[in-house]
Amino acid sequence: MMSLRALFRKNTGWLRSLKLSYVINNLLSTKQLQHNRPLYKKYGLRKSIYAPIGSQDFPKPSADIPWLDQPDAKKKLRAHPEFGKFSVATQQQLAQFIERGYMILEGFFDEAAVALLNANIEQLLQKGALDFNYTGRKIVESFRVSEVANRFFRHPELLHLLSFILGKKVIPFQTINFLEGSEQRAHVDFIHMTTEPRGYLIAAWMALEDCHADNGPLFYYPGSHRLPYTLSSDYPSGNTKWTIGAESNRHYEDKIEAIIQQQGLQKQHFHAQKGDVLIWHANLIHGGEAIRRAGATRKSMVAHYFAEEVICYHEISQRPALLEINS
Repeated sequence: MMSLRALFRKNTGWLRSLKLSYVINNLLSTKQLQHNRPLYKKYGLRKSIYAPIGSQDFPKPSADIPWLDQPDAKKKLRAHPEFGKFSVATQQQLAQFIERGYMILEGFFDEAAVALLNANIEQLLQKGALDFNYTGRKIVESFRVSEVANRFFRHPELLHLLSFILGKKVIPFQTINFLEGSEQRAHVDFIHMTTEPRGYLIAAWMALEDCHADNGPLFYYPGSHRLPYTLSSDYPSGNTKWTIGAESNRHYEDKIEAIIQQQGLQKQHFHAQKGDVLIWHANLIHGGEAIRRAGATRKSMVAHYFAEEVICYHEISQRPALLEINS
């Protein structure tokens, strides 16, 4: 039987608005939620692991924050025994991550590996083993059916670097492949993949094609990761005890646009070369530019990772994340 999780990928209507739908899916996903039992106890959360969860359940957020978000991060970075083992270029990028909220690994994947992944995704789409979700642009969790995508997702050097950045071992959570630019409005990943303690999420975006002004490149706002986290209580979500607000995501993106204007943030674009990787902070504001040339592709894959020993959930829909800890 098709899981509700799979059904949601195609459904944009009333099913996605009912909290009960997620609770039922949670009941069918006990294995992916069991890890929350000791974590709920650790953080004083008195709720069922199957129940809706949101920031309102943590009236006093944990004081624990990632080490590179702490005031003395630069000093700690230079003193860390592992820091000197990275290349000079990566050391410079790590220092930039503290200030700007992102870092770039140029040519991380070679052209042959990228070509193999692109061919594999296309082949799986043609066979029907992969498909787009309800957005019509996102191919979610290709790593589950593509061993090539899984190798990108779990690249040992990448996992080591991400774990170093968060100060905790990372858990691979999700991949999204794109054949063209997302054209997504400015947003922050944290609202969709939220953690308690806050900040223990990180993303790695992989360029599978050169990116330029015509094919909808990524954009981001350097330094925006240092702003307070935006939660559902900070905008008119429309959520009730039983339902998710129909326009919650749009109102959230409106709020982010207002913050950009209020803070005078300056947009930058990532004109990536094939094989480059962009790593960004959980709270970095980013999005996708409009596609200027009709039919232009912008093949890419973004991977998201949580840190171990933190509670993970989706702030907008109030559902706990389904994690496969031992996969």
